[in-house]
Amino acid sequence: MDFDEPQNTGDSGAASLATESLDDLSVFELEERVSLLKAEIVRTELAIERKQSGQSEAEKFFR
Repeated sequence: MDFDEPQNTGDSGAASLATESLDDLSVFELEERVSLLKAEIVRTELAIERKQSGQSEAEKFFR
């Protein structure tokens, strides 16, 4: 298993966020969106750290 290879080839929705129109959202909705996206960034970074740690452990085992 190669950790650098994408596991899901479908659109995760993240790419569509960059093209969504924000014009019709209120300030409250925009602030809420920012909060949710920041939380998702933290969650994603933690997942990356876990995967990198697992990969490092696996590499140690096979040396």
